[in-house]
Amino acid sequence: MKIAILGTRGIPNNYGGFEQCAENLSVGLVENGYDVTVYSIDSHPYQSKIFKGVNIIKKYCPENKIGSAAHFIYDFICLKDALKKDFDVIFEFGYQSVAISFVLLPIKKSVIVTNMDGLEWKRAKWSPFVKKLTKWFEKLASEKSTFLISDNKGIQDYIKQKYNKESVMIPYGADKVNPKKEFLTKYNVTIQDYFLLIARLEPENNIEMILDGYLSSEHPTRFLVVGNTETSYGKYLMVKYIQSDIVFLGSIFNKEHLDSLRKFAKVYFHGHSVGGTNPALLEAMAAKAFIFAHNNVFNRDVLEDNAFFFKNSNEVQHLLNCLKDIEKSKKQKISNNSIKIDNEYSHQNITNQYINLIEKISR
Repeated sequence: MKIAILGTRGIPNNYGGFEQCAENLSVGLVENGYDVTVYSIDSHPYQSKIFKGVNIIKKYCPENKIGSAAHFIYDFICLKDALKKDFDVIFEFGYQSVAISFVLLPIKKSVIVTNMDGLEWKRAKWSPFVKKLTKWFEKLASEKSTFLISDNKGIQDYIKQKYNKESVMIPYGADKVNPKKEFLTKYNVTIQDYFLLIARLEPENNIEMILDGYLSSEHPTRFLVVGNTETSYGKYLMVKYIQSDIVFLGSIFNKEHLDSLRKFAKVYFHGHSVGGTNPALLEAMAAKAFIFAHNNVFNRDVLEDNAFFFKNSNEVQHLLNCLKDIEKSKKQKISNNSIKIDNEYSHQNITNQYINLIEKISR
């Protein structure tokens, strides 16, 4: 069977969660005998047309000229091209910039499976108009797609309640890792002498809530923040916290380094609040990090009771002030998360779930 994966910046991953999922899934499907093509932006640094057996097709994306609006053009071009080819299944990762193409292009004869991602319209960075438009895109995707994928029980329940549509629940994946303490020297830290947050620096990831709670606590430990500081919000955060023990490291794409930073942090903070199953959270679980997470249905669904949760900066402050007592349950929570990665979120398990869906579609 011929499978296409659209909606990402391409592989190998050089950006984020969807790209990592596309890389792992496409390679896994090839290893199981599928003919897989992943569409990539034309500026992707990987030059070959094949990656570990996966075909790569590059298409124009004028992001450097018009910003994020470029992805409406890119996704339209990718889908238009894919519809001309004889793919048995087209996977769309995300709906926001492709949903309008479902109306503009003749998709009725194709099998399009859309991963609905998170509640994109809830993102604090969007204006009221963009939020309303994004809700419409969500509705379009739910109506026009042949099948829907939810990456979290909370998203699955929302789609059912909002649109009366069934969706297949398939989360992202993560595998056990082997962190190395020698990588810490590059960042001038040692084992257990820092707190850590890794995220896109955006308001809905509750960066300020976490950092304000940290600054008001009695804890002397340094705080490392990993994320792109070149955005307007990133620059704002750097100015706001310039006179503190908060260190902004910028973007880090070396997964071995990220896994090592997660593993050896005193606490790993996860502030994501509008998405479903976040890949960074699974990677923290796989790295055996000790996790403090924002208290919402999505994070609760993944972590269950194997983390400590906060809703505001006062609760962050309280958790840090009580850290000595809290750490008594650290080993058990880390162990439970590690077992859950093996049993539910391994990449092989996730690939198998996609294969089951593909086989169901082909019957």
